[in-house]
Amino acid sequence: MEILKKAYDKRSDKVNKIEKMKKLRSPLEAYEQLETYAKNGYDSILDEDKSFFLKCFGIYDKKATPNEFMMRIRISGGQLTYEQAMVLGEVAKEYGQDHIDLTTRAQVELRFLNIENIPTLLKKLNSAGITSYQTGVDNFRGIVTDPLDKLGFDNILPSYDILAKIQSHFLHNKDWIATLPRKFNTSISGSITNKCNVYGHDCCFVLAQKNGLYGYNMYLGGKVGKVAKNADIFLKNEEEVLCAYKSITELYKTYGFRDNRNRNRLFFLIESVGIEAVSATIREHSGMDFLSAGHTLTTMDNSDSEQGKVPLKDGSFALHVIVPAGVFSGSDMIEATTLSKKYGGSGIRLDIEQNLYLMNVDEKKLPTLLEEEFFSRYNNIASPYENHLIACAGEKHCSFGVIPNKPDAVEMAQYLAKKVPLDCDSKIRMYWSGCVKGCGIHTLGDIGFEGCKAKVDGVNEYGVHIFLGGYTSGESVEGHSVLKTVPLRFARFYVESLALEYKRMKKRHESFENFYKRVLVHYSHAAIGFMMILQAYIRKYNLDINIGFKENIRTGKNENFEIFDMGRVLHKSLMKEEPYAMYEDFTPKPLNKLEKINAKKLNIDDDFAQMIYDMLKEKNRAMVFSELQEVLLAK
Repeated sequence: MEILKKAYDKRSDKVNKIEKMKKLRSPLEAYEQLETYAKNGYDSILDEDKSFFLKCFGIYDKKATPNEFMMRIRISGGQLTYEQAMVLGEVAKEYGQDHIDLTTRAQVELRFLNIENIPTLLKKLNSAGITSYQTGVDNFRGIVTDPLDKLGFDNILPSYDILAKIQSHFLHNKDWIATLPRKFNTSISGSITNKCNVYGHDCCFVLAQKNGLYGYNMYLGGKVGKVAKNADIFLKNEEEVLCAYKSITELYKTYGFRDNRNRNRLFFLIESVGIEAVSATIREHSGMDFLSAGHTLTTMDNSDSEQGKVPLKDGSFALHVIVPAGVFSGSDMIEATTLSKKYGGSGIRLDIEQNLYLMNVDEKKLPTLLEEEFFSRYNNIASPYENHLIACAGEKHCSFGVIPNKPDAVEMAQYLAKKVPLDCDSKIRMYWSGCVKGCGIHTLGDIGFEGCKAKVDGVNEYGVHIFLGGYTSGESVEGHSVLKTVPLRFARFYVESLALEYKRMKKRHESFENFYKRVLVHYSHAAIGFMMILQAYIRKYNLDINIGFKENIRTGKNENFEIFDMGRVLHKSLMKEEPYAMYEDFTPKPLNKLEKINAKKLNIDDDFAQMIYDMLKEKNRAMVFSELQEVLLAK
């Protein structure tokens, strides 16, 4: 613990303004004022309660619209009973303009709430056993797990009971309400398939095996843009999981940094001392000599939900309901709950891709259930672009949002479904974040989008940074930026290029993630971004050019070679002959003297012709893709 204390002391000279605010009053004082605030109106609410203390209970003031609140509801493990789902639908209809957002933590958010109704709303939620406690700011957020926990065929260790005991460690405990340096996210999965982004949290318990025993490997320090690190700790039973969790949370509470809020997550404590020191301190603090890590088993990406209905261990089915970007309603929650009960289901479960499952439906009743009008709005087998679509709130509902986001995500999915239809065995995950904070976990998507402003002709407009290559298989991998500051209105054309290449080259049942690993991973990020724009340019001008990614190519991710090779293919497509007889080791062997392409004769743009010529000229081999992009983007 001495190492952690030294790291803490180095950054303890000052604390941020939120830490100072925490000393003004207990968060419970603000919560106890809700009845008074409801009686006296919005203007009676203390500023510090609006800006911080009420957020401890999931109550967020939308500053731009006075007396309009968002409330985040804690749904334990994403599991809802009939009664809980029905109450959620009812309060959304009665108090929240019938609006519900499903979130990337398998939780629920209500919007358009007035302070006058919040105490009554909370009482209704509490009566059904659900709460908004500790769902915002410096608290333990909703714990995620496999939505098919206990029932899925790949589930080895049912984990919900452990999740509930982990939650009881902090929930409604005044010693843990807003006493952490920053928020703390937790995951636990006892399944082989990664259905809950299990590696993306501050503390993760992941199915593993050691010495013939099933248990959990502990991973620590995940956050947006970073997957968690293996802590080299194997936990062989519930007692050890709870002990390790209590230890890491108490250590973080004591030694977590409290100066710069942008660098106060557990990740930064681990970064400062190393994961080995943190693991050793967990053992020291807990007094438990935990085993070293076992063999991690949660390594498969989520593929079962493409089928619409998922067989369960008890012979029944989970019916996957697609809710693009998580935009739902109270009325639809009530209808989904009613259908679940009517057709013999056991309730509703939410997943981190903002969809839901109707659980334990009898197979014989499925055909009749699917004829219900509900499924004309929420198909259980939507297009692959909608099936795994995530989008956070965006600028309309979040003060940090830079772009609308949810409508952008849905519009692009619909555009791609029309322009590049894919078979139902395809899988492509498009994750959208409305800003750099990354609540849409965009860096884990096959294709990720981060909202930004893009300048066109000197005027700012909506834009996105486009990411590629996030993995949910293995121990997860974050994606990388391939195009920066793309005007949002053009982004669909560039993504269309990727979808066309996936459709052209995919093997049967191959996901985009595996297509990326097989083909795109061998190209530099700059080459992929350039190809996305190049193909959009070719389609726009209806040019007779056949260029795309190649299977089995090994570019070494060398931009010089990639530029030359693409130039060679462009030249051959237009001129119907190779510009060089052969080339090897980046040294072209001339067939004839390289000449500029006659743009007028081929009915192409002069600048485009010049670009191809420059890509092939030996003396210009230091050219980079960003220079080539400028030629195309100018068009």
